[in-house]
Amino acid sequence: MSKNSAQYSKQYGIGIEKFLVGKSFFVTGATGFLAKVLIEKILRTAPEVGKIFLLIKAESEEAASKRLKDEVINAELFKCLQQTYGECYQDFMLNKLVPVVGNISESNLGLEGDLAKVIANEVDVIINSAANTTLHERYDIAIDINTRGPSHVMNFAKKCKKIKVFVHMSTAYVNGKRQGRIMEKPFYMGDTIARELNFNNSKIEPKLDVEKEIELAMKSKKALENDEDARKKMKELGLERARKYGWDVTYVFTKAMGEMMIDTLKENIPVVIIRPSMIQSTYKKPFAGWIQGNRILDLMILYYGRGQLNEFVGDPSGILDVVPVDMVVNATLAAIAKHGQVVIQKPEVKVYQIASSVTNPLVTKYLLSLLHEHFDSSPVLDSKGSPIRVPVMKLFTSMEDFSAHLLDGAMQRSIIGSSNGELLAQKQYEILRRKEFANVYLPYGLYAGRFDCSNTLGLMQIMNEEEKKKFGFDMGSIDWKHYITNVHVPGLRRHVMKEKRGETLVGAGNKIPGGPKFDKSKL
Repeated sequence: MSKNSAQYSKQYGIGIEKFLVGKSFFVTGATGFLAKVLIEKILRTAPEVGKIFLLIKAESEEAASKRLKDEVINAELFKCLQQTYGECYQDFMLNKLVPVVGNISESNLGLEGDLAKVIANEVDVIINSAANTTLHERYDIAIDINTRGPSHVMNFAKKCKKIKVFVHMSTAYVNGKRQGRIMEKPFYMGDTIARELNFNNSKIEPKLDVEKEIELAMKSKKALENDEDARKKMKELGLERARKYGWDVTYVFTKAMGEMMIDTLKENIPVVIIRPSMIQSTYKKPFAGWIQGNRILDLMILYYGRGQLNEFVGDPSGILDVVPVDMVVNATLAAIAKHGQVVIQKPEVKVYQIASSVTNPLVTKYLLSLLHEHFDSSPVLDSKGSPIRVPVMKLFTSMEDFSAHLLDGAMQRSIIGSSNGELLAQKQYEILRRKEFANVYLPYGLYAGRFDCSNTLGLMQIMNEEEKKKFGFDMGSIDWKHYITNVHVPGLRRHVMKEKRGETLVGAGNKIPGGPKFDKSKL
């Protein structure tokens, strides 16, 4: 950036609020965690924004309106807006937010009638936030939502006469098994991580054919219609295909293919792809610690606090890449404003990775010490009201070591060889579930990549000081001790574990699940 342009940017910035005024948005995944924080931020900072059309999966317009009120308008996240508008709050929200019955799995998004034409004529910005985030999902379901879904949204975008930018919410983990410093580069049709890293000792893998993967998933689904093990087999198929091409789990593989579809179909539409790492609770705005559902790390934290998970798989010296959701939203709005107001657009795909592993790394060992510090000073209570004391979590650097530890522990407790067959089966089942649970997190606990954020940092460099205050996303400014112990875990306990202020949760005694059921963006 030249000296003159830097001085210009320092004074005028990107013009985020100015861009938002009067603009109409179309948002998918509108009742999901990330989209709700985005909607709240737009309405709070730019109340003169135009209509925000929200695609909601529902049986009828009435059902969609009910979901809008129950899951968005009445959500605690919007309490600052409720305080601002008082008795006029409902009217303000219903004037801005328009529920649209539809489904990204359908061609034309299931949109019918005059409303589809209205949206196509009015919308300036499309944000595709819908996704199935279950890591080991059935292959057909993951492809339907994460791969075919984005192509349906892009095809609709090409009907929008005023569209200025198409935004796709992805994940930094679409980078699969890449290692080292991972740059912000888009995927093109046929790209594979296996081919890039040459997994098979110079044996060149064929290019990935996304259409054939879609066909495979749909044919396999049909062939297994009457198979009682269909669910398991479709999950195994997704994992097999992901690992063949260099991804760890079905979720990120199908998200990567979704990015490829967007690039192939975009024609002259400018595309912004947002790739956050592990999104966690709000850091500051609209208030600290708000979260919805279980994110990637949260089940581990919750079961640790309940004394049900004192050992796990991970690298103590490794980095867990965590980002607060409000910073992700701020960076997204900065990117939208930057690319949405360019007069002469290039039909390019611009990737923004929003991550902390390079600029402000959170070391796994340090995170575990912070979690111990929190639960030691504010323990969860058991069913009798007694505090559950937890040790510092022990980490194993391989599944083999972790499995051996579980087996040794069982033998020491005389579980193996017990004359009580029912107890033996129960404990063996618990060991199996713990191994499955750990296996889900393995790609994250041992992840060797570090996400470069040069494009994202470039956005900050052209923001003025006022924009940095209102729309800041400086990962280097995060105080991890404060965020983990005073913000995120208390927020998790309040909003997910449903503790009340001044109380600690009585442990429910739930067993470790075989895999996390993450909050899915409602379509």
